[in-house]
Amino acid sequence: MTSPTTSPRSPELLLPAGSLAKMRAAYDFGADAVYAGQPRYSLRARNNEFRLEQIAQGIGEAHARGKKFFVTSNLLPHNDKVRTYLRDIEPVIALKPDALIMADPGLIMMVREQMERGWPEVPIHLSVQANTVNWASVKFWQKVGVARIILSRELSLDEVEAIRNECPDIELEVFVHGALCIAYSGRCLLSGYFNRRDPNQGTCTNACRWDYKTQAATDETDAGEVQPIKMADDFNFAQAQQEDESAFAACGGSPRHPLADKVYLLEESQRPGQLMPVMEDEHGTYIMNSKDLRAIEHVGRLARIGVDSLKIEGRTKSLYYVARTAQIYRRAIDDAVAGREFNPELLLELESLANRGYTAGFLERRPTQDYQNYISGHSEMHRSQFVAEVVATHPDGWAELLTMNRFSVGDTLEIIHPSGNRQIVLETLQDAEGRPITVSPGNPHRVRMPLSGPCDGALVARMM
Repeated sequence: MTSPTTSPRSPELLLPAGSLAKMRAAYDFGADAVYAGQPRYSLRARNNEFRLEQIAQGIGEAHARGKKFFVTSNLLPHNDKVRTYLRDIEPVIALKPDALIMADPGLIMMVREQMERGWPEVPIHLSVQANTVNWASVKFWQKVGVARIILSRELSLDEVEAIRNECPDIELEVFVHGALCIAYSGRCLLSGYFNRRDPNQGTCTNACRWDYKTQAATDETDAGEVQPIKMADDFNFAQAQQEDESAFAACGGSPRHPLADKVYLLEESQRPGQLMPVMEDEHGTYIMNSKDLRAIEHVGRLARIGVDSLKIEGRTKSLYYVARTAQIYRRAIDDAVAGREFNPELLLELESLANRGYTAGFLERRPTQDYQNYISGHSEMHRSQFVAEVVATHPDGWAELLTMNRFSVGDTLEIIHPSGNRQIVLETLQDAEGRPITVSPGNPHRVRMPLSGPCDGALVARMM
C-alpha cells in the first residue's frame, strides 16, 4: 500500500455498467474497472440488464482487455432472500469476478464460510450501504476478511485522510460523481412508504425527486393532526413566502427564520388531495432533491491521500453518461498523477451531462442549502446534448447514425471518441435511404452524415 505522504499513484477509475454496451464504452473511454448488479440482489434490480449469461460474458471480455469486473450484491435482505442467497450467488462466484460488492454482514459471513469450504476465493468489497464512517469500523471489516471499504458519502476529505492514516493496509474507495441520495447513504424509506418498493431491496422509485406542492396548514392539534387552511384561488405561496422573508431581513433578522415554526402540508403532483404535514422551511417544491455529486476538482487530493479507487455512480444512466464521465475523470486522474495542475475546463465539460446542479457533497463542509436543488427535480443539460451514436461507417466517407435527440444542418456537433474529441459544423444530412434532409428527428431514427477521421462507435453531441 502506498503511503499517503508519497507521490500520488494512479487510483483505479471505476465506472457503472448497466449493460454490456455501457461496460465496453467505459473501458473504451478510460475505466480500469466496472461494477454490474447481480440479479435480484443488487440495489438496481429494476434496471439491470445483467443476468448470469451477461455477467459471464462481461467478466470474460474484461479479463481479455486486462480490466476488472466487480459484481454488486449489496441489498439488505429479509429472511426470504437470505434463504436463497447462497444458491444464487454460487454460480456467480464460480465465474471468478474480480470482487463482490456486499453490504449485509450476515451474507458476508455466509459467503466467507463457503469460501473457506472450497468456493473460489473472490475479494469482498464493503458497499457504501454499510455506512462506514470511521477507522475503527474499517479495522473491524478488515479483520473479518473484507478486502476493500467503499467509504460513506457523508465523509469529508479530512476524514478520508484520517482513515487512510489509521488504516494504511486496506483498499479504500470513494464516490466522486453521480446522483446523491437524500437519506443516509441510501437508507431511505420514502419509496417503501409510497409504493411498497423498498430502496434497500433494489426497487427505489426516487420519491425524493417528485414534485411536491406546499400548502399552509393549521398548527398541530393535541391529537397530532393538521388541517389545510382554505386559501383564495389566486393565493401565491411563493410570493407570500418571499414577502415574509423580506420583512424578516428588513428588521435585522434573528437566528430563527420566521417561517420555521409554521406548519405546512405537502401535496405530491401524482397524488392530488393527499396532504402530508411537513415542519420544514424550504424554498421550493423539491424539498428532498439533492444536487448531483461532482468531485473532479478533488481528484488530486484523493490521489495524494492514497485512495485506491474513485467511483462513479449511475448504472441506470445512458451510454453517453458512461463514456463522458470515464473520459473526463480519466484526464483528471492522469493529470493528478503527472503532477499537473487541475484543469478547470473539466468542470465545464461535465456540464455537457444532464444534471440537477452539482455539489461536492460532504467532501467539503458547506452550508446545507449548497447540497439541495430546490428548483427542479429533473436533470438539465447546460452545454451539450447527446443526439446520436455512430453505428456504421462506409468507404464513401459517410457514417450511419442512430439518433437519440433532434439536430439539424447548421448545428455544431461534438464527435466523442476514445482517440479524442473534435467539433464540426453539420453541413449536410441524409435519411437512411440517402435522401437529403435538413433535420434529424429524435429517437429512434437512422440518418447519414459525412464524417472523417476515427469515428467507429463514436457518440455525437449537439453543442447548445
